[in-house]
Formats: sequence, structure tokens, C-alpha cells
Amino acid sequence: MSTEGVNRQRQLPVAVVGGGITGLTAAFELQRAGIPVVVYEASDRVGGAIRSLRENGFLAEFGPNTILETSPRITQLVRDAGLGARRLDPDPRAKARYVVRGRQPVALPSSPLGFFTTRLFTWRAKWAVLREPFVPARRDEREESIADFVRRRLNQEFLDHAIDALVAGIYAGDPERLSVQQAFPKLAALEREYGSLIRGQIFGARARKRRGEISKDRAPKFSFDEGLQVLPETLRQRLGEAVKLQAEVTKLRRTGRGWEVTVRTPQGETTHEHSAVLLAAPAFKLAEIELEAPGGDSLKFLGEIRYPPVASVVLGFRREDVAHPCQGFGMLIPRVEGFHILGTIFSSSLFPNRAPAGHVTLTSYIGGERQPELAGRPAEELYELTCRDLAVLLGVRGRPVFTHHFYWPRAIPQYNLGYGRYRAEMSRQEQSHPGLFFAGHYRDGISLGDSILSGLNVAGRIRKFWDEPPGHSA
Repeated sequence: MSTEGVNRQRQLPVAVVGGGITGLTAAFELQRAGIPVVVYEASDRVGGAIRSLRENGFLAEFGPNTILETSPRITQLVRDAGLGARRLDPDPRAKARYVVRGRQPVALPSSPLGFFTTRLFTWRAKWAVLREPFVPARRDEREESIADFVRRRLNQEFLDHAIDALVAGIYAGDPERLSVQQAFPKLAALEREYGSLIRGQIFGARARKRRGEISKDRAPKFSFDEGLQVLPETLRQRLGEAVKLQAEVTKLRRTGRGWEVTVRTPQGETTHEHSAVLLAAPAFKLAEIELEAPGGDSLKFLGEIRYPPVASVVLGFRREDVAHPCQGFGMLIPRVEGFHILGTIFSSSLFPNRAPAGHVTLTSYIGGERQPELAGRPAEELYELTCRDLAVLLGVRGRPVFTHHFYWPRAIPQYNLGYGRYRAEMSRQEQSHPGLFFAGHYRDGISLGDSILSGLNVAGRIRKFWDEPPGHSA
């Protein structure tokens, strides 16, 4: 590319497809670096899975409830966005996490001594943990489900009464199908590097500290005074007119100058020139975009990624109508316990101002891979199912004084066995088509913190491309 061509390309903005947290984070970072951007969001709002609602003194979150502060870069983003004063840290008393066993919530142990005295596990499971460092590490490269991994290194009880509940809480997924290498890569890395999960937890802590990272189980959580929606809305305000709502990208065409992006709006279709394109929408949405590039590549492979349905059910009760103190983060429910809900977050115990005085807010989830047929049922039926389960588990009585429901027909990407082929294809297309970038929860991890870091990381890659586009010679 000639110097004139490079300069022409640098004048073209970067197109960001998707106004979720990854796309907004990347766009914000690029704009701060002096790189022009345009964010195309197909819907009439930003934030993607992040949705917060304030009503009658209750605050409901329909998607994620917290951000895990696993990296100082997340903290810095909050500061750069000017949100330091609006950040909310959890109530220090809300550390307890519960797992249901015997149809009752049992607090997860917080220390080695607590593990050996808890009634959550039998002595057989406790013995499995003691012998885990002596279980031979697998050294072949064969992909393994998280269920097979746990059975091999621990035992079936640990899978049924702990890991199954954890997988439901994180992925709304099935441990028999999720890949340990793809969905829980750090677990696989502990075995590979240290030969044991226990040894890896002990000795790996030093390496994490050197990198400035915190493991997810120990990372601080936070939100904002009016819920997580504060973050994407603030990033949108900072980006100003760069964010285009009701702007659905329908086609990408690679040209000699960069990329032509065809956008459908209520006013009709238009085509715009861009230097690069970041694909940060959900995978099933990206699969609908026509890609015209050398080699006949397509984005249709992204449509194969599984997203199970999930319903979020937020209920408010009078404090006297809930027997359980609900002092903690919440409870997870293994499949073997036979309940409808996957788990419940004690929202009003976690952060202040999530419920009026004398009330509690409980956020429960239904569906996922465990019972996908339940997620799409009418709201009133889901309220009834949830109240019945909470009556047994938390001693809830009477009717809720606040109800809200949100249905996600495609909620969370499942990093199932074989998922590596999707990531490999994304990397291949990035290499084959300079200026095309993939990022978001379908590639770099499904937590909100993962999605933020994905946006920060891809912004760095786009800046490098911007500084010296392929084909430029000094």
C-alpha cells in the first residue's frame, strides 16, 4: 500500500458491530487514543445483556449482577469513564455463598478447616480432595468435558453436589458437554503446569500476583449506584454521536482501502467505508451478516454456537415473609436436588438500595441446558414456580410485592466440546482478512469482566493495525 493509501485508510473510522459492553469498551479506548470509531447497534439501546430497572424502590438486574475485578485494567476503565464515585462495593457481610444439599442451602466453607467440618460433602468427597494431588495428571491433548475432568481428579459426588451447581450458575450449562479446556481453561492449565488442582492453587497464586491478576473466586465484585446499566450508558455518553442505534450491519465487503459496511436503519440501507471492522455482537447475530472477501469465507459458522434460553425472575418480598436471613451472595442448586430454579442471588443483601426498607430482592434464573423448555413459559407461571422453590429453600411465604421477568431466548454461549474449532476459524479469518477482528463473550470468556477485558485487548490489537496497516512499507 502506498503512503497516500495508508494515509487515506487512517482517515477512515473503525466500525464496531455491536453496542454491548465489549464493543463499547473497545470503542471508548480507541476514541481516547485518537482513533475515530462508529458503533453500529441493531437495537434501540446499548448494553446487550446488561439491563437494570429501578421501580418502586426495587432495583432489578436482568443479566449479570456484578463485575469481577480480576484485573487492574477493569478498575482503570471505571476511572477513565468517570465512574469512580458511582461504584458500589458489596456489603462486607455478604460473603457467604450457599449450595443446596438435602433441600437446604448450606454455606460453602471459606477455609480448609471449614471444608473438613462442612456437612455439604461426605467424608468420601473430602477424602477425594486430600488424594487429588496424588492423582496422575493427564498429559495427552485429548479434549475432556468438565464432568469427566472432575470425576477423574475428584469423584462423582463432587460433580453432582458442587460442580454441577457451579456450571449452572456460570454458564446455565451442562457439565457433560462443556469443555474443560475451553470453558474452564485455568483448571486445565493447573493440571498441565502443576500436575494437580490443589498444588496449582497454592503455587499458581504467586504467578497471578506477579501478573497483577486475581482468580475469579477471590476477585472483588462491584456494581454501580443504579445498577450495571450505568457503565454502558456512560460509555455511550462519552462516545457521543459515534454510537448509532437501530443500525443493523447486513454486509461486509473487503476493498483495497479497507472495508465497506452496509447498514440497515429505519430510513433505509446505506454503505460506509471503514479502515477496520470489529465484530462484537452475539455470535448468532454475526452469523446473519454477509461477508464478501477473498477466498469465499463466511460468518455462518458462528450460527452453530449454542446459546440456551434463560429466564430471569426478580421478586421482592417483605422482610418478615422470608425466613432465611439471606446474608450472602446467593445460592446455587445442583440438578440432583430437583428444583426448577438454577440458583438465586440475594440482590438486596449484596448491594444497598436494591429494595425499599423492610424488604428483600431475590433474583432467580430458570432454564438453561438443564430445563430449556421452562425458560419460555409465561411470566406468571415462572413467578409461581420460583415462589414454590423459594418457599422450600428460604422459607418464603405470601405473595411477592414486586415482580419482574425477562426472557433471553439465546442467553449464554456454551463452550462445549469442540469449541476450539470456532476460535481457530476466527483467528484464521483475522489472518486472512487484515482489519477484521473478533471479540466478545463468544470468544474470550462469558463473564462481564471477561467481556470488558476482551474489549480492552482488541482495542490494543486495532491500535497496532491502525499504526501500521498490513502492506505498508516505511
